[in-house]
Amino acid sequence: MTVLITGFPKLLSRRLAGTILSDSPGAEVALLAEDHQEIDLRRFIATLPSGRARPYIGEASSMHLGLSTSEFRELTGVCTEILHAAESNDFDADRPTLERINREGTRAIVELAQDCKQLRRLTHFSTIFVSGERTGIISEDELATGQSFRNGYEETKFEAELIVRRAMGQVPATILRPSIVVGERDGAYALLLTLLRSPLQGALPGAPLNLIGLDFAVAASLALHRDPRAAGRTAHLVDPHPSSVRRVYELFAQRSGRKLPQVRPNLGTNLLDRLFKQQRAALKYAGHLAFYSSRNLLELLASTGLSCPPVDSLLDDLVRDAQAKND
Repeated sequence: MTVLITGFPKLLSRRLAGTILSDSPGAEVALLAEDHQEIDLRRFIATLPSGRARPYIGEASSMHLGLSTSEFRELTGVCTEILHAAESNDFDADRPTLERINREGTRAIVELAQDCKQLRRLTHFSTIFVSGERTGIISEDELATGQSFRNGYEETKFEAELIVRRAMGQVPATILRPSIVVGERDGAYALLLTLLRSPLQGALPGAPLNLIGLDFAVAASLALHRDPRAAGRTAHLVDPHPSSVRRVYELFAQRSGRKLPQVRPNLGTNLLDRLFKQQRAALKYAGHLAFYSSRNLLELLASTGLSCPPVDSLLDDLVRDAQAKND
């Protein structure tokens, strides 16, 4: 078993690699990273079981992943599984960058999957935010419903998911849509930390805030990746019982010793105009009334004993990361 993992140096990709090698003694992993990440990748591989991890230096959005012809042929000959977690989740990134990494990178991985002679599964990490500005209950089986998007990240991840869905007739693929993963230091999680540290916590709305821990994200992802029933399906990797934004902050304040504000300021247009860009973006996400169905997730995890831990168990990580962001 040789598993190609993209997305280095994300914590999710690192943990997926380490867990696979720990759980499956006969497995090997192939890790794809860009040129400027090569030194970090080789240092990470040195921490893994000797001889069972191989670096590939290239770029997911390039032809043949930017690999030499011999490397590409070798990879397609031995690769049995792919976990595609590479993405740009910088909401401020320019559109060409987002299209190159999110959309075209996924297209290149799907083409690689079609060339792999022994492929058993491609698991593509999408995001719950492919639903864009939709509100109400969002089903795992829905994707294109005419929704609009708040930024290029959401739209290019939507386009990437379309590419994987269209290939499901030729490739045994599973799509996972994680919510906000506590521990990853960028994307929506970075916005959440900005919000928790802002002076406007007293104005936080009662909209649901869906958080999952890194441990659960890794364990659930691998369980679904290995489940034959998950081929051709999409699952929301979410907390089935999310807390509200306001409740998360109350718990965060108690754990961090922060005093809860007594006044709820008016979040009118004038106030939003005066806020920094990141705070405005965070407040838009925090007030979004979307509820992510987890029917497929719960069905597929039913026999595994895995369940999403409550938000209380994530508080130490939230406090640590908020303090680190301050530093």
